[in-house]
Amino acid sequence: MDVVEGLKKKEETALVELMNLYGDYLLRTAILLVKDKQSAEEVVQDTFITAFDKIHQLADSGKLKSWLTSILVNNCRSQQRKRSWKDIFLPFNLIERYQMDEGTLGPEDQLLHLMENQQLAVAIHALDYKYREAIILYYFNEMKINEIAQFLEVNENTIKSRLTRGRSQLKEILRRGEGGNESGKGKIETKAR
Repeated sequence: MDVVEGLKKKEETALVELMNLYGDYLLRTAILLVKDKQSAEEVVQDTFITAFDKIHQLADSGKLKSWLTSILVNNCRSQQRKRSWKDIFLPFNLIERYQMDEGTLGPEDQLLHLMENQQLAVAIHALDYKYREAIILYYFNEMKINEIAQFLEVNENTIKSRLTRGRSQLKEILRRGEGGNESGKGKIETKAR
């Protein structure tokens, strides 16, 4: 069944299939952006409702994932404006179950991996929202700079600048130990796209 066509016909089975296809991806992204699982789940729900209601606005069915991501990012921004998020820290183990197959690492490696990720998560959440948003979309969702620029409706150079400043701030936070890493071992690797 073509999900987009089913959604346009307002078929409930198409909505269920859409949630099965993109639910984990959207939830992981929302958790990284809003730092709170319950709020992230609400944002994802709102994203699916919006997609179901406004599916006719999707011009190219091949860009469904991109369209859903842009709705999600806008919903996360809206959620950020509603509440103060300064004191909420992400329990990073929520993301771990979406990202890592625990059977691939030994217990010691799993613990080290979890500790590094927790330090990085705390450091990422110390960033201003615009830098956090760019870092998460680029590194965690593996989106290209031009895709991020389209979603956020800003210039590509703005995204490059946000990534550069975000990485710089992350390095400084990790170096100072604010990310829970006193030794400064947690580093953000840059990747070319």
